[in-house]
Parts: sequence; structure tokens; C-alpha cells
Amino acid sequence: MQMAASNPDVPLTYKDPINRIMMKRFLIIWIVLAVCGRTVAQEGKNTFIKKVFTRLDTMSISGVDRRYIDAPERPWQVIAKGNVNQSIVKMKTSGTIADINYSARPHLKTEPSQYVGLWAGYRGYGIGYTVNVGGDKGSYLTFGATGGTYGVNVRIHSFKNNHPDFNLATDLIPEENKDDWQQIHLKDPIKVHTVIADGYYLFNGKHFSYAAAYDQSVIQKRSAGSLMAGAMYYYSHIDYASHSNGDLIYLMHGLGRVKLWQGSVGVGYAYNWVPVRGLLINVMAMPMLTFVNKIKAYGYATNVPELLDDPRMWDDDIDNEAWDEWWDGSLRITPMGKKTFNSGVMVNFDARLSLTYNFGRYFVNAYGQFNNFRYQHSNTHGYLNDWFVNTSIGIRL
Repeated sequence: MQMAASNPDVPLTYKDPINRIMMKRFLIIWIVLAVCGRTVAQEGKNTFIKKVFTRLDTMSISGVDRRYIDAPERPWQVIAKGNVNQSIVKMKTSGTIADINYSARPHLKTEPSQYVGLWAGYRGYGIGYTVNVGGDKGSYLTFGATGGTYGVNVRIHSFKNNHPDFNLATDLIPEENKDDWQQIHLKDPIKVHTVIADGYYLFNGKHFSYAAAYDQSVIQKRSAGSLMAGAMYYYSHIDYASHSNGDLIYLMHGLGRVKLWQGSVGVGYAYNWVPVRGLLINVMAMPMLTFVNKIKAYGYATNVPELLDDPRMWDDDIDNEAWDEWWDGSLRITPMGKKTFNSGVMVNFDARLSLTYNFGRYFVNAYGQFNNFRYQHSNTHGYLNDWFVNTSIGIRL
């Protein structure tokens, strides 16, 4: 099932040079900010930048009990990060071709991908960027802002996959050939772009710090927990709309692109355990109620029915290479419009675990997170799972 040239009208692309440009800009911005911040502190000038940094210093310790939470004297953090991530998009569809029933469960599972990058911040306000060094191609851009009783984090992930596990079940394919159809190489890859933003409010910010566990801008000195309220926003764009994927779109009942939005709120509990000086273990659990659950489906017509009626489709005298060339060069798709669907309220669950060890100006951290998001459209439905394990080592400047 080889595919043909990609659709030039599809607007969404992700190219490696863009990743490199964004990385360079990120480094330049934070080098400039670091130089400005330290220069202002040394010279003591009453400038706008100094006022901003002073305000951040105040906010980081405002209202906290210094017996439980300590703000390091050195406000800057530079962190080298290593990340292992896997994203899984699973779709399921069924239908009939030439009076023969079929079902397909395309499984767009990326290889566990390795990322490396940097994060830099001042008192918990920072930006990070990681690039792929192993597995499927992709990139991460992250933003963070934490205070004594609140925090906001944004994670942007882009990746593409051209070898989905298709899991096609149908009498159209002889039993001895079905193994060849389980994994397909697409000439035009499926592209996935996700944005996850979450925020929280702590009811016991005086004794408990979420920032101590997840960005190390402060240090938790004694064990404490807190009830917390949280909100999460999720967006995903799955796009495989191209001429070369016309047969895939046909099997998916004309669905070539899908966008998902979800908004959730919840109340949970988090606990920081400090068994020995310098070591922090954090656990957090939060049931969440999803009240925004919207899907926008983009439909496409294909010429697959016409190709199925073509005598060349069933001509056993045509060799495989000639048949592939005819099929690949003949596939076409035509946009047919879009439709928005709103799903009902559902319950999700957010859980995280973090380990941190502080020693002098340095610290090491590891934490993991898992997200699950579902969608449904006509006879097609599925979900996206996204998990990552992050390890880092940082220094305070």
C-alpha cells in the first residue's frame, strides 16, 4: 500500500529548520535576560527590569512559612533536560467495500522518543525547548510560571508518523497476506500537534510548594500537603489529508483531519514528603470534570470507489510495481467541508509523581505524567495517549 505525492494544499507542516531557529531564539532571549538581570542587580539602577525582578522575588516568598519553604539566594535556574516521550493516537472504524465487511484500527504509536534540551527561568518563570534525538521526529516547547499559591504550565508537542500499525481485518485480503497489511509506510506522514496547558491554586501555599517539586525555584524543607484546585486545557490536531492518503481517508469514512478541544476543572490533593534533608518526594492526584469536549471533523471525498471499479484493480496479470504506480498516481481527494460536534461531560483523572534532590547550588529531578483524551465521529472513534518521563539536572545562578 505505497502512497503518492502529498497534497500541496494542506497548510500544516513541521520542519526541522524551524526547530533550530526556535532553539536559537530561545537561547538568545534568555542570555540577554540573564545579562540584563545580573547587570541591573550589580549596578542597583532603578529600572523597569529591576522592578520586575524585585516583584518576582517578593512573590516567590509572599505568605510562605520560611520554616517549611525556602527561597534560594540565587534566583536564576538553568536546567539541562532529558525526556522520554510516547504519543499514541488510536482510531477505530468499520464499513463495507464491494459488499465485504471490514474493520480497521489504525494505531499511530510513536517509538519511545528521546529529547534533550534546556530550560531557563527566574524564580519559577521560564521557558524551555527540547529537540528529538531518537525515535519519531518531534519537538517540545514549554512555558512555566509559578508563585507561592499558583502555577501555570504550557506544553506544546509536534510529531509525525509515517508507519502506523493499521490492524486491518477484512476478507478482502487473503489470510496469508494479512501480516503485510498490519504496518503501512505512508509517503505523506500523519501529523499530530498538541497543546496542553494546566494551572492550579494551592489552599495551603503557606506550608506546601508545588514549585519545589516541579521547577525547583524554591526548596521544601519540611513535609506538608495541600488541597488544590486545578484546570486543564487540551488541543490536538491530527492531519493526514493528502492525495497520497486517499485510501486511508476512504477507510476512515472520509475523515481526513480532526481537531479536538477539551477543558477540565477539578479538585485534588498533593503532598510533599521530605524524608531526609535535600530529598523531596511529591505525589499529586486530581479527579477532573471535562465540561468542554468539542471535535471539529474535516470531510473529504475520494475517488477510491471509481478505482475499485477500474478493471486494473483486479487484473492479476499486472505486476506489483506497475499496479502500485497506477494506484499511487490515481488517488485523489476533494475537501467536502467540516462539522463541529460537542460531546457530553466526562470525568478524567490527573496523577503525577516527582523526585527531587537538592545539594548546594545544584539539584536533580525526575517526574512523570500521563494524559488520555478521547473523541468520536460517526463510525470513527479513538483516543490520544501522551506520557512522558522527564529527568533533569540544574544549577542556580
